[in-house]
Amino acid sequence: MGSKGDGYWHRLVKRLTTDVDVLDADDLSEQADAHGARRASECRSGDEVTVLGRLRSVELCPRDAVATLEAELFDGTEGVTLVWLGRRRIPGIEPGRTVKAKGRIAVRDGRKVLYNPYYELQTTT
Repeated sequence: MGSKGDGYWHRLVKRLTTDVDVLDADDLSEQADAHGARRASECRSGDEVTVLGRLRSVELCPRDAVATLEAELFDGTEGVTLVWLGRRRIPGIEPGRTVKAKGRIAVRDGRKVLYNPYYELQTTT
């Protein structure tokens, strides 16, 4: 019984004293693991992956003649940029939304990118 109580108190003290951003990142990582997604930090260029995380930012980027919609997905370990070519807006793709995305990882300017990923909007629990 002592170890169970120690575990509870340890978790409680950790929750009360740890930075909110760190706790949020831990929660996102656990959520990704629970849904069978890979952690972004483990993804390599060329891998076919499923990632799950929260959108930090969404912006329209007019590049040359083709508009692109770019969103930064953070899964608690690292960010992945989701890029939809030829799109100006996608309903539901907005900052703060949890998204599961599937595609092949590429690297652009040193950052991990998924081009035209298949995506699922996740409900909040």
